Amino acid sequence: MQFTVVAISRTLGAGGEELGTILADELGYRYVDSEIIDRAAALARVAPAEIARVEDRAAATSRVLQKLDEAATGGTLEAAVQALDPTVAEGYEHLIVDVIRETAAMGFMVIVAHGASIPLAGMPGLLRVLVTASPEVRAERVATEEGVGPTVARERVAASDQARADYFARFFGVVRELPTHYDLLINTDVLSVDHAARALLAVIRE
Repeated sequence: MQFTVVAISRTLGAGGEELGTILADELGYRYVDSEIIDRAAALARVAPAEIARVEDRAAATSRVLQKLDEAATGGTLEAAVQALDPTVAEGYEHLIVDVIRETAAMGFMVIVAHGASIPLAGMPGLLRVLVTASPEVRAERVATEEGVGPTVARERVAASDQARADYFARFFGVVRELPTHYDLLINTDVLSVDHAARALLAVIRE
């Protein structure tokens, strides 16, 4: 079977982005991540940051609180109500999913993040990959890469995992992410990203 689209889901600190870059370079495929947001923003005629906020519940909540605070101190209540309106976010969520499908349909892509494995399930030529590692190992990597202490690193990993679970629930109705949502699971606790890339390339090129 020829795999023309590789959808990589990853947890923070697992190395999914690096793995996706290696695969795209080796296969001659297009690497896609932030382009999903840029394309959705262009279609919605809003700034990419506005679409990115929809993917990030914490940022969206912060925006709502800011608008409410502004309304209480002389801002307009209408702005706060608009920030609270779930139909706006829902519209963007559907748009992001549509862009994921539109992008994948072009083929020869490595799509990283955005939970692409879920809406693309069943697509011919699709390989769905989850790249993860234990929270402890991921926290050590985050501490090293971001230059933060171990406590902060652990907090960032935990917050990212919670945000990821929230994203899957809001966008796809997935209450619990399962191994069966993927064709291959890569644990980088022991495997290096290079080893993982070789294993995936062997599967894709078989």
